[in-house]
Amino acid sequence: MTETGNAQRTLTVALGARSYPIHIGIGLLERANALTPYLSGQQVMVVTNDTIAPLYLEALCASFPDHLDVRTVVLPDGEQYKTIEQVGRIWDALLEAGFNRRCTLIALGGGVIGDMVGYAAASYQRGVAFIQVPTTLLSQVDSSVGGKTGVNHPLGKNMIGAFWQPKAVLVDINTLTSLPERELSAGLAEVIKYGLIRDQDFLGWLEEHMQALRAVEPGVIAEAIAKSCQIKADIVAEDETEQGVRALLNLGHTFGHAIEAHQGYGNWLHGEAVGAGMAMAATLSHQLGWIDSDALARVETVINSAGLPLSAPRDMSSDDFLARMRLDKKNLDERLRLVLLNALGDACVSDATPKDVLQDLLNRYPRQ
Repeated sequence: MTETGNAQRTLTVALGARSYPIHIGIGLLERANALTPYLSGQQVMVVTNDTIAPLYLEALCASFPDHLDVRTVVLPDGEQYKTIEQVGRIWDALLEAGFNRRCTLIALGGGVIGDMVGYAAASYQRGVAFIQVPTTLLSQVDSSVGGKTGVNHPLGKNMIGAFWQPKAVLVDINTLTSLPERELSAGLAEVIKYGLIRDQDFLGWLEEHMQALRAVEPGVIAEAIAKSCQIKADIVAEDETEQGVRALLNLGHTFGHAIEAHQGYGNWLHGEAVGAGMAMAATLSHQLGWIDSDALARVETVINSAGLPLSAPRDMSSDDFLARMRLDKKNLDERLRLVLLNALGDACVSDATPKDVLQDLLNRYPRQ
């Protein structure tokens, strides 16, 4: 990791010829040269949503050289719009503008926009360039890095998509100043995840700095973003298409995705569902005797201190959970695979959870 003036940091996702940088800094959206080195050709399509467009779209478009053909698409905001129909609007705009294989798509927004734009780029003319400009904490530390793209299906989250790496990721910390408190907490769920699965020291740092993180203190939030991105970049470089260690990034997600799908996309934010899911995964790890009660208490305390729920919705039964969890992408040969904790900072993927232990967790887990 390198650091330059104005606290700008640059990390690299090391994927050989497809390696790309993650630039983290303040005011990057307004710097004319920030994205132009990564454009494939002269045609640029910026895709955002109707919440972000009034805040940042004009500044981003104004930063491009005049000779570029820059078009825009503004989609509705919300997880409920993460659908193939909305991706179709991006394809329509590309075709209507006559964009060719050297065009570049730019995702300006949170994880929903990033995932949909990435999928549109992966499939348009069998693959064109795209750049991630994430504007939420969750997308800055997680979904913008690693090349997972796609849309939701009514029966399961992110079940339709592709692996398609961006050419660059541009993280402007200034965008977090307009982020609602609930969205910030949702992003902190993914930050906490990195400490739980890979780095106990980082977990301790988060425990010490949670108040500053929730106050969006620039130096502290930049450090959390950089550390989170570094951990994810290292894991992605080791296992790009989730054949092994990358599955650890799904701590809490099997339970969390079940909550999101059952409640209806957008009713629970992704990070809120992951927060509850991580608490459930930690509780299950404790039930199995893998972590002690002190470790479980630390997990629950740090999740709660981030403003995240510790419990699943009241209206979800064990059957509701199991029906959704059976569709999880990590499952193999009908075996339910869960990311659990051997210890704080040490996660594993297990398909050996006894059915009665899992059933007991789902039956008695505290409800909101």
